[in-house]
Amino acid sequence: MSTIIAIGSDHGGFDLKEVIKAHLIERGLKFIDVGTTSTKSVDYPEFAHKLCQKIQTGECSRGILCCGTGIGMSMAANKHKGIRAACCSDTYSAKLTRQHNDANVLCMGARVVGAGLALDMVDLFLDTDFEGGRHVNRVNAVDAFDEEKE
Repeated sequence: MSTIIAIGSDHGGFDLKEVIKAHLIERGLKFIDVGTTSTKSVDYPEFAHKLCQKIQTGECSRGILCCGTGIGMSMAANKHKGIRAACCSDTYSAKLTRQHNDANVLCMGARVVGAGLALDMVDLFLDTDFEGGRHVNRVNAVDAFDEEKE
């Protein structure tokens, strides 16, 4: 994958984000860190918003968000047009959300998954392509909800 990945976290996901960044560097992948920059308490929606903007503008093709559970980040990210964020805590879901849902943001909880599992999920999320086929109509139906918001 030769695209740029956006990565972000709140204070609860900061340490996991740093582990993932080191892994992305090791893999030779480019990324943009949208913050936060420490374990000091912050509000997660701010960082979900910054990451989603990177994807919406085309600066980044996919994103990774970390917070305590991954749930708050996924809820905030999915409020953005064109974002299909999946909160995953296992490798099967991380792979299938790419294959079947064409997810463009992976959300994980640092208090839910360990670093090893998180890195496995990151690799599957980044290396798995959307299958298309019967899934295209379903993804298009989900994306159509964005138009209803306007």
